[in-house]
Amino acid sequence: MSQDKPRHFWLCADDYGIAPGVNAAIRDLIGRGRLNATSVMVVAPSVTRDEVDALTGAGKAAIGLHLTLTAPFKPLTIDFGPLAQGAFHPLPATLRLALLRRLDRAALGREVDAQITAFAQAFGRPPDFIDGHQHVQLFPQVREAVLDGARRLAPGAWVRQCVSVAPLRERINDPKGLLIDALSRSVRRRARNLGIATNPAFAGTYTYRPDADFAHLFPRFLAGLPEGGLIMCHPGNVDAELRRLDPLTTVREREYAYLSGDAFSAALEAYGLTLN
Repeated sequence: MSQDKPRHFWLCADDYGIAPGVNAAIRDLIGRGRLNATSVMVVAPSVTRDEVDALTGAGKAAIGLHLTLTAPFKPLTIDFGPLAQGAFHPLPATLRLALLRRLDRAALGREVDAQITAFAQAFGRPPDFIDGHQHVQLFPQVREAVLDGARRLAPGAWVRQCVSVAPLRERINDPKGLLIDALSRSVRRRARNLGIATNPAFAGTYTYRPDADFAHLFPRFLAGLPEGGLIMCHPGNVDAELRRLDPLTTVREREYAYLSGDAFSAALEAYGLTLN
């Protein structure tokens, strides 16, 4: 499968800032050349000055905004709505509100702008790219606000879309992947019309069951990935803060172990891909 000239791709660790254990794992992998991108949740409590400085000094990597609009996190703006007990709604309710176009469009735009601005204030520059926690950047209403905010506040940033390169027969048991694939087609079209770049291909979704075998799944993500394609991942160490904020726990440690190991490097070589 190898080729004379390896194809470059993005391996992006989502959720920097969600917990110290996740932050440390991401920085370790960047420092070892096992990741070349990460996206930051500026609304999360573990995006402190020290954590930002540690990330910028960890090594060479693109750093993006992980737009967050779902519970248990709270908005940066005071007039965002609707809310659930002072926080964003959980994912199912947020998706339903977006599909019905019942989010407050003006307040949504202000929140997206506030998160882009908070990133710029923390890192001293706009994000290299914008994606979304639980793929919110793809939702109706949200995608319009994201593309508008990117155009005005982060010129040059690309926006993540999630159209898969895998054949449909391999994704039939991945309902989340099928949904974000469908939602992404509008994002790609709108971004192209606005002159905003998107990643040419996407992989990395799977059902995050406790018995999920990431070492078996990851090589499948590499198959057919073109130059500049993107694979998302969620490596991390489990700590009390992560357990408090997110149900995705032990699978993060499994991803971290695989990305740290020799099998990961061997897979990249076998498929003719490189992070450099």
